[in-house]
Amino acid sequence: MNALSKLRSIIRGQVWLHDDSGFDAARRPWNLAVEQPVQAVVEAADVDDISALVRFAHDGGLGIATQPNGHGATGRTNGSILLRTRKLDSLTVDTDTRHARIGAGVASGRVQAAAASHGLTGLPGSSPVVSVTGVALGGGLSWFGRAHGWIADNISAFDIVDADGQQRHITADRDPDLFWALRGAGGDFAIVTALELALHPAPALYGGRMLWTAEHAPAVVDAYRQITAVAPDQLTVWLDLLHFPGGDPMVAVDATYLGDQVTARTLLAPLDRLPCPVSDSRRVMSVDELGAITAEPTEPGAGQSQGELLTALDDDAVKTLLEKPIAPLLSIQIRHLQGAFAQASDSPHGPLTEPYALYLFGLPSSPAAAEAVKAKQRMLADALPTSGRKPFTFLNPDETVADAFTPAVLGRLRGIKHREDPSNVFRSNFAVDY
Repeated sequence: MNALSKLRSIIRGQVWLHDDSGFDAARRPWNLAVEQPVQAVVEAADVDDISALVRFAHDGGLGIATQPNGHGATGRTNGSILLRTRKLDSLTVDTDTRHARIGAGVASGRVQAAAASHGLTGLPGSSPVVSVTGVALGGGLSWFGRAHGWIADNISAFDIVDADGQQRHITADRDPDLFWALRGAGGDFAIVTALELALHPAPALYGGRMLWTAEHAPAVVDAYRQITAVAPDQLTVWLDLLHFPGGDPMVAVDATYLGDQVTARTLLAPLDRLPCPVSDSRRVMSVDELGAITAEPTEPGAGQSQGELLTALDDDAVKTLLEKPIAPLLSIQIRHLQGAFAQASDSPHGPLTEPYALYLFGLPSSPAAAEAVKAKQRMLADALPTSGRKPFTFLNPDETVADAFTPAVLGRLRGIKHREDPSNVFRSNFAVDY
């Protein structure tokens, strides 16, 4: 602990050690179901702090686990210093080049708000509070990915601190291997302090959620399949089976359309032929209001998830999803992919050729509840037509990078890791040398 106390003399930001008040709160990840043991917590004031921390960790044989918030935390942090990057919050939008420079601590909602004022959009996911950098390092699935591909496909540069503490600007031309690895294989290779992301025109947006009681689930799923069979790339539609504690089972369809309301309503017409929904929030909206569609929690909480990629949503798959209650799960979400997701991608994951993504979520409120949730997730994953691989950002603490990448890709990633970080200073949530 004496050695760690030296952090206070080299870091201008805040340092928490084991005996400090607030240490437990500082080390806690967003997912409160994950226990995260660390040697110390550092909230960097700036990039120079990060360079100093890297040199300290390298010299002391310690690792660094980097998290703005810890949405993807796995608890694999033994022997590491936890680095918080929330104060790296600079954000600039260049309307001429349609690019944003985004600090590592900037949340998706801030980018959307900045872009919206110029008729532009980034590539937001369902939550406005996740960091853009964290999602992008995992490839990144967005509401607008069917039109524009992985979030990582839209990155033109990274600012990093490398394993020697040097600050570098990484592009495809300057360092193609590292640039490739950072676009979807996590934070195992460097600490990303900022990135440059392409923005896209968004002169109009229509979106929202329709919600029905579960008795209408078969008809809703049928309409969902009709819509996704012919959906243009500007339309994204997600299906949700929901059962919240104390409530009745429900079924929802979430949609966004990068275009005008009239066309959107025409494309979504099969939903309007269903029985009257309990609620319908669809409307013309701004791209910085997307978080309201699914209304995910904006404060930390415990959760247990499993993600898969579906090769089909055929009659057998629908029967498996609907024949029994989803409990003890809270939600089963099916996201329509295809479009630009299926096109060539110079990223570790490559193209998403599966038509749908599946996300299974429950609350581990007790050890027994956690096991019941896991058993239900396992049963559904085994019964449904899954491809056997999954997006990096869908991995859970029980999984490894081998669940996301092919052996050939893993071999290339390990070569880059050994070259860039031979002392293993950087400890990703999902290490390539697991």
